[in-house]
Amino acid sequence: MASPLKLGLAGLGTVGASVARILAGKREHFSDTIGRAVVLTAVSARDRNRDRGVDVSAAAWFDDPVKLAAEGDIDIYVELIGGSDGPALDSVRAALNRGIPVVTANKALLAHHGVQLAKLAQRKNTTILFEAAVAGGIPIIKTMREALRGNGVSRVYGILNGTCNYMLTRMEREGIAFADVLAEAQGLGYAEADPTFDIGGFDAAHKLAILTSLAFGCEIDLDAIYIEGISQITLEDIRAASELGFRIKLLAVAQRTDTGIEQRVHPTMIPANAALARVDGVVNAVAVDTDLLGSILLAGPGAGGAATASAVLSDILDVAAGTSVPTLGIAPQQLAPYRRARMRAHEGGYYIRLQVADEVGAFAAIARRMAENQISLESIVQRRREDEDGGVQPVILITHETTEAAVRKALDAVQRDGHLRGDPRMIRIEKLA
Repeated sequence: MASPLKLGLAGLGTVGASVARILAGKREHFSDTIGRAVVLTAVSARDRNRDRGVDVSAAAWFDDPVKLAAEGDIDIYVELIGGSDGPALDSVRAALNRGIPVVTANKALLAHHGVQLAKLAQRKNTTILFEAAVAGGIPIIKTMREALRGNGVSRVYGILNGTCNYMLTRMEREGIAFADVLAEAQGLGYAEADPTFDIGGFDAAHKLAILTSLAFGCEIDLDAIYIEGISQITLEDIRAASELGFRIKLLAVAQRTDTGIEQRVHPTMIPANAALARVDGVVNAVAVDTDLLGSILLAGPGAGGAATASAVLSDILDVAAGTSVPTLGIAPQQLAPYRRARMRAHEGGYYIRLQVADEVGAFAAIARRMAENQISLESIVQRRREDEDGGVQPVILITHETTEAAVRKALDAVQRDGHLRGDPRMIRIEKLA
């Protein structure tokens, strides 16, 4: 049997402690599977005395993860600290500079520094594995980096944030208002005390930036992603979507166009009979449109200690077995510069919700502004009601194919005309199988 793989683990939170427990509990299974033992020889965390439900006393303790990565007696460095900079970045660089492979679940680190770190890994004849950085336990990274290498990818898209998916599911099923379901998600540990990273769409954007690079062989460009969160979604939007045959999901989309690559994260109406529409709760799902296989969909737990630890362990066992692929699927110098696509027509059209003053000429003015911007309307739904504030009626417009720029220009004009009460709400409609 080959010599043991000596593992250094930085970060003993939910995921790190799960990794340590699984390594201890499945020691013999891993040895039999890959013909090599995996031994935890060094650890680093903030609090040495905290009870994590696993005994790591046999491993050397390092207060500083950078020192562990630079000096520890290890063959592989596992970074589960988190954060795009600071100790996470410094420790990964230290490990790579020693020629030691790195396993990480850190999407922010890769979204901000992935290309730079991939170049360092190549210079040092090693690699970075990061299955756990995107979609938790779903093996989407291995699928895209290895299994789909012979395919051309035209689009990758999916539900990449379990917190948002849980909240939208609860709003639809139980009729719970956004603020209340957010408080519920925080109480269950699905959302942080400051939930902005999740509900603002930024978590999904970090993951999308990584998938885009793997899908299209380009450099990572987080700044090129259009990002819109779910905080403006109301029960009225949820109910209207259902009546129109749609469900609302926070969707992350990257696709190749004639003018470049388009990346966007935003609430989306998708047909209720689409596969992604049936992905509920904290589950994640990623679809990939290819030239040879057609469209494939992977779904599963997107977060949590066990699911994320499963992905981390898969990477560790690949290293132990001697499997090695370039960090971003191809050599860093082969990555194409990211080319951002020009604004184009959106094939699925838009859902627009307006609060319209119930006065003569209001609807005619709205129709005129849409026509001025070459926006064709598929349907107009008016829900008349007795409004306590007097004379405000909700109106829903569904457009045919148009550009977002045209819709926003038309809505700005309608607002200047003085016919709206409050801000208009616009949601893309995506055509999915």
